[in-house]
Amino acid sequence: MATTVSTQELPPPMALFRLATGFFVSSALYVAATLKIADSMVDGARGSAEIAAAVGAHAGALHRVMRLLVSAGVFAEDGAGKFVLTPIGACLRSEVPGSVRAGILLFGGLTQTAWSELLYCVETGNPGFTKAYGKDSFAYMEEHPEVAAMFDAAMASFTKQIVAAVVAAYDFSGFGAVMDAGGGDGELLAGIVTANPKLRGVIFDQAHVIARARNKIRDLGLAERCSLVAGNFFKDVPEGCDAILLKHVIHDWNDEQATAILKNCRRALRPGGKVLIVEGIYPVRIDQSEICKGVTGNDVNMLVCTGGRVRSEAEFRAIYEASGLKLARIVPTQSRVSIVEGTLV
Repeated sequence: MATTVSTQELPPPMALFRLATGFFVSSALYVAATLKIADSMVDGARGSAEIAAAVGAHAGALHRVMRLLVSAGVFAEDGAGKFVLTPIGACLRSEVPGSVRAGILLFGGLTQTAWSELLYCVETGNPGFTKAYGKDSFAYMEEHPEVAAMFDAAMASFTKQIVAAVVAAYDFSGFGAVMDAGGGDGELLAGIVTANPKLRGVIFDQAHVIARARNKIRDLGLAERCSLVAGNFFKDVPEGCDAILLKHVIHDWNDEQATAILKNCRRALRPGGKVLIVEGIYPVRIDQSEICKGVTGNDVNMLVCTGGRVRSEAEFRAIYEASGLKLARIVPTQSRVSIVEGTLV
């Protein structure tokens, strides 16, 4: 029986080579997601020729890629040489709970191309995305609605994984109205409003995003309790809410830009209001834990794609103070995000 060997158990040269070739698997995952291979496997074990015919691929080449993904635990191969989904591979399916297909399409395609400019980032401090595509990521998505839709779908799938954790960790019942600034399709706000029947919600984002969010809010039956406002949080933020949520927004921007957003949020708050940044916290020390791998990877991804960063508690405190706010507390959740609560000074 084959045994699994971790990177730490390999001889150092092989361990380093394994790290350097990690893109082998990520590229294969992108292919599997693009061709919807997992969707073609829901009825049980299938041979590579059968899968290839279903997805429009070359049977021999697909077989080799499938076996690479077997080695990574995405698929399994039975005694007859047919392939089946594993619990990990099932998350490649479309439109199912826990699906990460949209995220793999985003990170395996557009984002991976931007990462090819990491050396440029390190030499200049500038985002690799701009070097790769000739404009920043937000301008690019505004000009390419199909990419923006994929980005929204990926962010929504990630948000679904944290909604319950945020609702369980933080008491929203004392607020009358909560705004999700940069709220995307409204996944997080919908979860909060649903769990707090007396709460009114506002989704604030760019016009092309609001158009997509409107459909979700309507389909969830929340149109009477949630309003949708289009705008730019660098210019102004709608007034009248007791709390303003910023989920995975501030990490997109450098300190000067983040402070500008927070100042506009402060001006928009009702007296006694709160700003709630929902993001990961950069640890004081880095080890080889899964949490540290996730945080450090996301931090460099922000460097590559937007010029932003994942911040430590001290760095959150600094941008709050520069914005006329005070870091009141950090509320951990059962997911990998915390709620960084800011109050008016």
